[in-house]
Amino acid sequence: MSDVLLPLLVAVPIIAATLPLLVGLVREDAGWPIAAVTTLSVLGMALAVAREVFAGDRLVHALGGWQRPYGIELVADELSAAVAVLVALVAVLTLVFARVAGPRGNPFYAGYLLLTGGLLGLSLTGDLFNMFVFLEIVGLTTYGLIAADRSAASAYASLKYLFLGTVGASLYLIGVGYVFLATGSLNMIDLQGAIASVGYADPLVRAGYAFIVAGLALKIALFPVHSWQPDAYQRAPDAVTALVAALVSTTAAYALIRITYTVFTVEFLAANEAITTGLLLVASVSIVAGSALAAMQSDLKRMLAYSSVAQFGIVVAAVALANETALLGAIVHLLGHGLMKFGLFLAAGLLGLGYGARTVSDLASLAERAPFTAGAYAVLGLSLVGIPPSVGFLGKWYVALGAVEGAGGPGAVAGPTDAAGYVVVGAIFLSTLFTLAYVARLLEALYFAGAGDAGEPEPRPADRADRPETASTAADGGRERPLAPLSDAPRAPGVPDRVPPASLLVLVAVTLGVVALGFAGFAAAEAFEPFLGRVFA
Repeated sequence: MSDVLLPLLVAVPIIAATLPLLVGLVREDAGWPIAAVTTLSVLGMALAVAREVFAGDRLVHALGGWQRPYGIELVADELSAAVAVLVALVAVLTLVFARVAGPRGNPFYAGYLLLTGGLLGLSLTGDLFNMFVFLEIVGLTTYGLIAADRSAASAYASLKYLFLGTVGASLYLIGVGYVFLATGSLNMIDLQGAIASVGYADPLVRAGYAFIVAGLALKIALFPVHSWQPDAYQRAPDAVTALVAALVSTTAAYALIRITYTVFTVEFLAANEAITTGLLLVASVSIVAGSALAAMQSDLKRMLAYSSVAQFGIVVAAVALANETALLGAIVHLLGHGLMKFGLFLAAGLLGLGYGARTVSDLASLAERAPFTAGAYAVLGLSLVGIPPSVGFLGKWYVALGAVEGAGGPGAVAGPTDAAGYVVVGAIFLSTLFTLAYVARLLEALYFAGAGDAGEPEPRPADRADRPETASTAADGGRERPLAPLSDAPRAPGVPDRVPPASLLVLVAVTLGVVALGFAGFAAAEAFEPFLGRVFA
């Protein structure tokens, strides 16, 4: 298969992003079908690339025929192909929910496609500066999508994210500048050898890595530079939250893995134990603090946002542990968390859309009226805790095992002091307890709170700040129009009448996928072995 699919994966959604605006001049409802056709095509291409890569073919495309170190490369290996499939899959599934939940204007679908293209470019680029370009595309489109419902609260959350995201991008770019000054190159593979030649203790190289990590920490939302994330996730329209929570910080964490192990390499981490130990401690604090803050929340979306702070702390800790087991855990947890968090925010959005449930107290005995949605919510929550069999357990297990190995156990390769490795294990354990506490609150509310109450209470209208009640279109000059109500048509026995069936089907499929991936431990180790072998060769 030709490597031409790599530039197509990036170019198709970016070019298609112009179509909802252009076609929208003559057809008001053009956005959704254009987005659906585009993302389905992208998913097909991503799966084709992944099939080729996991069959043993690493794909490299030099844009314009310019070879490295002067040209820009797009690269698909086992890690980048897996992330690209996740991006494409979540993009398709999000459209099913956005169809009924909104936002519905053509500008939304244009931004949505541009974000998809930026995320795919970030996943596939082999150039540090090109990665900055895609980080900016992702950031700018995310700011706009968060404010898509035009409420004051979402505008504030978007503006807050804009300020902090710009700081993160600037820090990243400063780091890239230091690396370029030290080596004279921006191509990731070329930099690998150039940094080794300059020396891992070179001050410019160290400073470059420090600035890059600081910038990506803001994008990932590590504690204490996480403050944009709870507001952004809570105030964005439900479909936007599901997309952003599943992919934006996930691709930023992917960028950290890619830069750390492809550009700086494990030898850099071994030669700079102070940097590694510091990163481990920051990640450990993020793991515990994120989970503790999540346990204190009553708003469902805000609770899940703080849980992301903890979960990405686990991924960053695994990156800093610098051994094969931990890195496998980082990859599994990164991909699994993206799928889990999409499912959790989708379930929260469905309960909010159908029943006005936005807080823990609003969930009182909703399991009786929305059994499938509540059941999926419960299973996904238990996966977030790390209850086997689930992909949440699998990722945490590999990371914790890698932390023990990194603390001096058999298989240790390079890295942290014994104390830092055991701190990570302790942090994961504490985080699991906190996660169990707030997931137990959700389950108690869903299945036991208010049991025995007579009658069925009317759904509480969602707060305007939390749910878009209106959507704008390009054709009406930006004026707002009401969202169409959910269908009142009768459903089959046992199917909730306030939850759209297509979105419910997506939620059930995602939940089953999260459980099925929990059995994929050996398959994951085998699938990513070539990537791990190159990293630790």
